[in-house]
Amino acid sequence: MFNKKSEDQEIESQNNYKSVLDFFLELVKVVIISLAIIIPIRAYVAQPFYVEGASMEPSFYDSEYLIIDEISYHFSNPERGDVVIVRPPNNLSSYYIKRIIGLPNETVEVRDNKIYIYNDENPSGFLLDESKYLSRETFSRHENKTYETLGENEYFVMGDNRENSLDSRRFGPITFDEIKGQVFLRAFPFNRFTLFANNNYYN
Repeated sequence: MFNKKSEDQEIESQNNYKSVLDFFLELVKVVIISLAIIIPIRAYVAQPFYVEGASMEPSFYDSEYLIIDEISYHFSNPERGDVVIVRPPNNLSSYYIKRIIGLPNETVEVRDNKIYIYNDENPSGFLLDESKYLSRETFSRHENKTYETLGENEYFVMGDNRENSLDSRRFGPITFDEIKGQVFLRAFPFNRFTLFANNNYYN
């Protein structure tokens, strides 16, 4: 005797199995596509970075969570005032957060708590105006006068907390290849959320 109910149940069971299988196949495809997008972005476009230490206070504080733009410098050169993540030449296994002060082929002089820049446009030098990101109480103090002439691929970097920063005054200039990327976004803490795109301090 033909059991119509049993056949219907078997068809329904097969349909359910196919639906579950289709769901997991779609889920796998979504995961693969997501990884194909996220991994290259993470590797070549943007990276997270945690601030450690006080060398960039009051601009950046310890434990702040930043997003680093790793791709822009493939299309444009770093500019004075950019906040960057660098590998110092004396410790390539570490990353520091610093601000670009001197550009290639310039001479940087730190004296009397001030910074002077000498370049082709200003052979007699000019006093660097840092009022847009440093408080009046912040100095460029160093135990000795710093006088550094940069090569065509070198940058002079400093921390904003000038009395508590290991930077180019100690380890010398960095090269372009030692710049990991530019700070693009402060994501945490939420009350200090900041987008740093197009911070043209000197334009």
